[in-house]
Amino acid sequence: MLIVQKYGGTSVGSIERIKNVARKVAKTRDQGHDIVVVVSAMSGETDRLISLAHEITTSPAEREMDLLVSSGERVTIALLAITLNSLGYPAKAFTGRQVGIVTDSIHTKARIERVGGERVREALRQGIIPVVAGFQGISEESDVTTLGRGGSDLSAVAVAAALKADMCDIYTDVDGVYTADPNVVVNARRLDRVSYEEMLEMASLGAKVLQNRAVEYAAKYGVKVRVLSTFVEGEGTLLTEEDEDMEKVVVSGVTHDRNQVKITIIGVPDRPGIAAKIFGTIADASIVVDMIIQNVSQESLTDISFTVPHADVNKTVEIMRGVTKDIGAKELEVKEDIAKVSIVGVGMRSHSGVAAKMFSTLAAEGINIMMISTSEIKISCVIDAKYTELAVRALHRAFELES
Repeated sequence: MLIVQKYGGTSVGSIERIKNVARKVAKTRDQGHDIVVVVSAMSGETDRLISLAHEITTSPAEREMDLLVSSGERVTIALLAITLNSLGYPAKAFTGRQVGIVTDSIHTKARIERVGGERVREALRQGIIPVVAGFQGISEESDVTTLGRGGSDLSAVAVAAALKADMCDIYTDVDGVYTADPNVVVNARRLDRVSYEEMLEMASLGAKVLQNRAVEYAAKYGVKVRVLSTFVEGEGTLLTEEDEDMEKVVVSGVTHDRNQVKITIIGVPDRPGIAAKIFGTIADASIVVDMIIQNVSQESLTDISFTVPHADVNKTVEIMRGVTKDIGAKELEVKEDIAKVSIVGVGMRSHSGVAAKMFSTLAAEGINIMMISTSEIKISCVIDAKYTELAVRALHRAFELES
């Protein structure tokens, strides 16, 4: 078998942990498998590099930020390759450029356009273990790009797809995908398997186990993915196609996301083209908008609220100040102390009353809902951040996910 193994920042957070990863890689190799390893930067390193830049300016150039933060993975691949070689397992470290991970030119959240992978294939033919830097690629203009938070997951899945690997194992600090964050819900249960669609919703709604773009890529190219723990032996959670048994379970999990900011434009002229101007401008800046609500018009004026990731709030506010003035709106309001709680499950398609149960559960706890968003298999509510853990526990209990 050809297996791609990805190890996150906590898995390679120290020299001792890098040695532990090397031993796991060696064990897989001893079992007769070909193996490619993809690694993140050591835990805390990316944040440290970002902080250094922000000591200079609050708005560092994104091209230079990509060059800066990509250095973290280069350190890890070199150290892991050195460790494997010292154990007698030939290994070579490769950057995103050397692997041929070609992306678009959108810095800090680039999208993969293609993966060459010839140097990796050649290393495998020679019996060498390729150790690949996650999170990074190269644009057509030969600029270093990065793939956004959790981008090493995407790197691993993309490499697995390009090499037609038999399995892509994502090693992290948890032993699979749970019905809720075990740090919040003590009786949260590990799922043996979860559909690509459910995992995509969970990842995009705040579950930190996998990057949502990695799940999307895996589903598109049919990559088999397992989520496993670096530190605890176990079967983990397998991402798979949806089947009939999955629909019997109404809700598979509860997620929460504190990484959201609510922006409201007050007193917006209610006429055609205004919403297009607001969100077109945001899209041009490559900012992803999540939830949108427009109030009922009064006296030809309305309010428009939407949420964006916390990392994009400064850029969004700067853009929206100009747009607010251009469209003749009255005021711009920013609310940061919010959270999004969500329930996810393919069974929602065939069961009624799920939304009502969610809303009544939150109401019983005295939690006010600011915004609501739904799809076929998820319902999300924006609430005050101080009620996040209470909401997650109440919903987990209401939908009997511990059983």
